Amino acid sequence: MTDPLAQVAALPGVDEAVAEARSTVDRLLGHRILRRRSAEVSTESALRAARASAALEGVSVSLEEFRQDAAEMAAERPGLDPVVQGSLRISAELGTLTETWRQAPRQVLARLHVLAAADAVDEDALGRPRAEDQPATDPLGLGAPPVPAEVAARLDALSTLLTRPTKAPAIVVAAIVHGELLALRPFGWGDGLVARAAERLTLVQRGLDPKSLTAPEVGHAERADEYVGALRAYLTGTSEGVASWVRHCAAAVQIAARDSLAICEAYLRG
Repeated sequence: MTDPLAQVAALPGVDEAVAEARSTVDRLLGHRILRRRSAEVSTESALRAARASAALEGVSVSLEEFRQDAAEMAAERPGLDPVVQGSLRISAELGTLTETWRQAPRQVLARLHVLAAADAVDEDALGRPRAEDQPATDPLGLGAPPVPAEVAARLDALSTLLTRPTKAPAIVVAAIVHGELLALRPFGWGDGLVARAAERLTLVQRGLDPKSLTAPEVGHAERADEYVGALRAYLTGTSEGVASWVRHCAAAVQIAARDSLAICEAYLRG
């Protein structure tokens, strides 16, 4: 049986980028503060992930404002931006989806869309792939997405890949998940929120970051121009384009791990 994800891992520059990111994550996982405060680091990371993902959807607010939005949402106060609400709901529930993601990726993608878009689309469209006549939002300026028939075929192929064994590292698998979902924009609204959450979920489920201490979304947002450029390269379908995208995703994980290390150091200082 062929291993397409392992073939991606063998592309030029990918192994080195993945190794650098993994080394930084390992340094994070060994931080002494995590022996007693890992849950707090994970919670702060989730908040930063939600904020960064919302920013990449075009809704940019400061971290403190976002923290306040999270408090208002917890208090069920109305009036928050739908993107903010969706990103916060995803971060709150992501940890409960790990095992299902391993066995039934399509089911999890549907659930992620329900969380992302509950305040933005009609109820009968939640968790359902977009129809032929349904437009897809394009906050990243990627151009027209594939038609629904192609979306369905590629989602099936992605789901099959995710449920088969592979020798590819978690970062490579997560990058392909993220890239494919943004290439397809399967739901039409909130696809970026879904894609970035699926990337993070893959890193957790495949053991790179089992306690969800890093927020790759932070890395993507910090290099937003590179993020869009690498996505466009991925959309070409060439080996060079795919390798460029995976290297960017590895760099985003490394940035995220450094950000979480800074959180750990702040807790250590009190």
